[in-house]
Amino acid sequence: MSLFLMILFFPICIIVLIAIRLDSKGPLLADVPMRVGQYGKQFRMYKFRSMIMNAHNLLREDPQFAQLYAEYKKNSFKLNHDPRVTRVGRIIRKYSLDELPQLINVLRGEMSMIGPRAYLQDELDHQSAIYPDTKEKIDLVLNVKPGITGLWQVSGRSDVNFDRRIVIDEKYARKVTFLQDVSIIAKTPLAMLTGRGAV
Repeated sequence: MSLFLMILFFPICIIVLIAIRLDSKGPLLADVPMRVGQYGKQFRMYKFRSMIMNAHNLLREDPQFAQLYAEYKKNSFKLNHDPRVTRVGRIIRKYSLDELPQLINVLRGEMSMIGPRAYLQDELDHQSAIYPDTKEKIDLVLNVKPGITGLWQVSGRSDVNFDRRIVIDEKYARKVTFLQDVSIIAKTPLAMLTGRGAV
């Protein structure tokens, strides 16, 4: 499926790459930190760059972003109005086009087409400290491969806070079924086209 989708979306990927190159300086792929995969194994997740260069480190290390970083952590590691996002980035993030390179992660066996969200390590550490009752849920979620799409992604995306998000991911990880996967795949195009919950 991932190979088929790579061929299907190839023209869109070319358009996105050209738009990124014309819009802002920096690499075409995002310099994102390692994600936590199955059994806690970390991997490099591929995404089209939707932010300014070095956005991850700037948020955490640059004093001018200190207030923004505090808001980021308080708001379950998401920002509704992130000044680091580029003009093209706002569009490709809204329609999840920035996530198309994750098809490569599926081919590499690091991700699945369907599964829980691929979390950042500092996100898991910080949020599990705030919500101690989620620690067992996190352990269960990490027993399965993260997915490009999943139950959380079609259930509100960034409109859902971490404590609710991990419950949704745990529900999926606890009982993976073919019919549920088919339902998630069916709902994914609508979630992409409407951009609901995207930031």
